[in-house]
Amino acid sequence: MPFQIALAVTLALLFKGSKITAALGTWVSNPLNWYFLYYYSYKIGASILGIPGKSKIFSSVMASIRQGEEAITIIAKIGGAGGSMAAAFVLGGFIMGFAAAVPSYFIFLRLFQFIRQWRRERRARKYWERKNG
Repeated sequence: MPFQIALAVTLALLFKGSKITAALGTWVSNPLNWYFLYYYSYKIGASILGIPGKSKIFSSVMASIRQGEEAITIIAKIGGAGGSMAAAFVLGGFIMGFAAAVPSYFIFLRLFQFIRQWRRERRARKYWERKNG
């Protein structure tokens, strides 16, 4: 978790993706919103898997997040809670990620198309000015 941006940009380089988008995408998961992400990831996953939404272990994980404990400590608590709790976090996180990814893809696709068109028009305008000016 502390190296999210470096990992995301490295993967973008390897897969010839957008380095800027990779770096910006990692900002979604930062210490300021971990509580929200972990809470709802678990709640959604637990609901789908039929696991109780409240437990001592879950409360302990959320308390660790509130107290700002290290990410590795939080992950160890989740892993130590057993496969069903980890599965709830992963499934819920996947669903939340997919729900955010689909609209984000189309929003940013339109944004980048707009930027690309704006750059083309700007280049054409500069070319026209140089040629006629």
